Amino acid sequence: MLNIADTLHRWCSEARPFALATVVDVTGSAPLPVGTSVAVDEHGNAVGSISGGCVEGAVYELCRQVLHDQGPPQRAWFGYSDDDAFAVGLTCGGELDVLVQRIDPATRPHLGAALAEVAGGRPAAVAQVVDGPDKLIGATLSILGDSWISDGSMAAGPTGQAVADRATAQLRAGRTALVWLGGDADTCPERLSVLVHVAATRPRMLIFGAVDFATALSQAGRFLGYRVTVCDARPVFATTARFPHADEVVVDWPHRYLEHTEVDSRTAVCVLTHDSKFDIPLLRQALELPVGYVGAMGSRRTHEERLRLLREAGVAQDRLARLRSPIGLDLGARMPEETAISITAEIIAHTNHGTGLPLTLGTGPIHRPGDQAVDECPAQRPLLTP
Repeated sequence: MLNIADTLHRWCSEARPFALATVVDVTGSAPLPVGTSVAVDEHGNAVGSISGGCVEGAVYELCRQVLHDQGPPQRAWFGYSDDDAFAVGLTCGGELDVLVQRIDPATRPHLGAALAEVAGGRPAAVAQVVDGPDKLIGATLSILGDSWISDGSMAAGPTGQAVADRATAQLRAGRTALVWLGGDADTCPERLSVLVHVAATRPRMLIFGAVDFATALSQAGRFLGYRVTVCDARPVFATTARFPHADEVVVDWPHRYLEHTEVDSRTAVCVLTHDSKFDIPLLRQALELPVGYVGAMGSRRTHEERLRLLREAGVAQDRLARLRSPIGLDLGARMPEETAISITAEIIAHTNHGTGLPLTLGTGPIHRPGDQAVDECPAQRPLLTP
């Protein structure tokens, strides 16, 4: 639902009821991920998309029906039609499981508050129960700062706390996910499937080395939604004029800056200096941190020498295995702009567990919806039936 947060925030502020259709499960090559929503208000106004056009008409009519009937949430399944590819179905071959429910902002003030945070560019999460006891289907809970607020069905007791704890964890990880939890009388008696919608702060890209390649990479990183920092110990090169696309330019020794700055599992560290007096202390520290990606520029000869020096500095082999060097995918890149695409392509593949191979050489689904799901207890996973 956070893909349409601006409009939903306005509708909530106007106390305007609406029907919300959300993708809660994906099989095969569906065009949009779990958590994507369409909403329809009482005047027939629609916002959002869940399939890139394949099933929008059918979803729209279902939303109108749910909004008019004011009944319980409904589930709908959409898949490819072998008989008629232009019938209601996904011509890309995927399958969508969609939850449609009526939202009355007056009874869920916390939802409007969460949407206001997202619309304002601040982090928030909304947990939506998609499977479990009938009384909880469609229940929502919002994470706002260090607190959580829910509608009445989860307002008290261990169930609300368990959902809030998982939603908080997903917010910290920065990823929307379908999670399964419960079945424990002490923590969460009901067995639930919960879709946690996350709007997190922008992940960080730390670029070390104020070189021409860093100029192009900072622009590519900004385009991908990263908060980009360029750091170099040389003030003549580390200037905002040279890096207009960076969110900040820092003059400091790279390892000293990395020691004191904030990083997390989504942070990408890109070392472009290929100078051992900068690289070795920086990489020695970076490889010990819980960051998502560490890459270093240089030739294969530079890489081998770098590995030798890192071993001499005491870096263990399991840490060295985290280093992406030479940095980037083999695209035949030479120019800084091409190299920036090579580097960001590797970061995307690494983050999403992609192979980096041409799709023409692969088999099976193009998208990997399973990577979005976190299963607390696979043996007790509930069935997601339409």
